[in-house]
Order: sequence, then C-alpha cells, then structure tokens
Amino acid sequence: MMRKVQVLFVLLLLPLLSFGQTRVDASEILQKINRGEAVSYKNAEITGDLDMTKLDNMKLKNGKSGDTKEYISTVTAPITFVNCTFKGDVRAYFNPDNGVSGVMNNTGEVYNTNFEKDVLFENCKFEQETAFKYSEFKNDASFVSSRFSEEALFKYTKFAKNVNFSNARFEDEANFKYVNFPKGISFAGATFEEEANFKYAKFQEGVNFQKALFDGTANFKYAKISDTFNIKGADFRGGDDFKYTKLNDRSISLTSLQSMNK
Repeated sequence: MMRKVQVLFVLLLLPLLSFGQTRVDASEILQKINRGEAVSYKNAEITGDLDMTKLDNMKLKNGKSGDTKEYISTVTAPITFVNCTFKGDVRAYFNPDNGVSGVMNNTGEVYNTNFEKDVLFENCKFEQETAFKYSEFKNDASFVSSRFSEEALFKYTKFAKNVNFSNARFEDEANFKYVNFPKGISFAGATFEEEANFKYAKFQEGVNFQKALFDGTANFKYAKISDTFNIKGADFRGGDDFKYTKLNDRSISLTSLQSMNK
C-alpha cells in the first residue's frame, strides 16, 4: 500500500517538475551586467524586458550637428543562458524613431549594445522581440537550438569569432542582411519558417547549412561566399533568390549548389 502511495505522489509531482523553471526578473540580470559581473542562468524564465541598450556605461559615439546620435552600451563580462525562456523583449538595439504602438517619434537617436566576451543562448526560447542590429560580438556567439518566435533581427551585426546557430528555429523572419560572417559559421539543422534573409551577407570562410529547412524564401541575393557553401541535405520548400549570389567570385544558383553538394 505504501509503495502505491509513493508512486502516486511521484506521478502527481511530475507536472510540477516539468514547469520547474526558476523565475528571474530581467532587472536582476541588468544589475549584474552593470556591475560587470558574469551572467549565468540555467532553466530560468526571464520576466520583463532584457533591455541592454541603456547600461550605466553608455556613451555617445557621435553627435555631429544634423547626424543621428548613436549611443553605445557595452556588456563587459560573459553572458550565458541555458534552457531559458525570455517572456519579454531581448534588446541590444533600439531606435525610438521606429515608433511604439503606431506613434512615430523624431528623436534622431539610436541605441546599440556591444559584447566584449562570449555570448551564449543555448536551447533558449525568445517569445517577444529579439534585436541585435548593429551589435558587435567580439568573442564567440552561440544561439544553438534556440527558438525565435518573432523576427530575429541581426541586420548589420558584426561577429568577430565563431558563430553558431545550429538547430535554431526561426518562426518569423531571420534577418541577417548585410552581415559579414567570420569563419566557423553554422546554421546546420536550422529551421526557417519565414524568410531567411541573407541578402548582401558575406561569408568569409564558408558556411554550413547542412540539413537546414527553408519553409520560407531563402534570400541570398547579392550574397558572397568564399570557400564552401554546405547545403547537403538541406530542404528548400519555399521560394529562393540567388540572383547575383557568388561563390568564390563566380555566380551560383541553387540548382548548381545542390548538384555540388550531392
């Protein structure tokens, strides 16, 4: 009888264990970042907006008359998130002139965030806005197996070292337009449900899209790839745009790429 009661207790406890993520307010994380401390969370639910665009070390990059004022914040220590859910925005870029709730502003200001150490978001879920536009990652950056519910905004982002988006899932547009990727870039096993926007992107030492799934448009228009373009086992179900795309300075099409990767 006692054994049955113990088994029943464990069964009743399982649903609670499955939702056992620790809740952490984003303000707590920002306080650590402002103190220059390493940030490391595992199995956490992050509530509120993780807005890193107005840190205590924020500086004005340029402020010439008539120009946009660009403010730069810097995350000086490594940040690590494993199996975390972000309920609010994760923001390393903010432009007030884009408007909020349909209201347009005219501030002439933009806020960007750079990262001096390693940045790791592994098996994380971003439920709201994710913006790293113009950010500079000076060390390794990893978003392995992470899920982006809204647009993943990495337009103009600068990566200095290894970049890993293997097995990531993009439910909205994956925007990597104008990114100049370094060596070691991988999107192997990634899923693109909407447009995969790599227009004007440059891959300095190849790229790995092995077994990636493109449900939306695979947009590589004007992209330049050096060395290898691994699409072995990749599934292109949506449209594609390889107009003016070049591999080792030679024009390439999706059909020819697929032939090369058999």
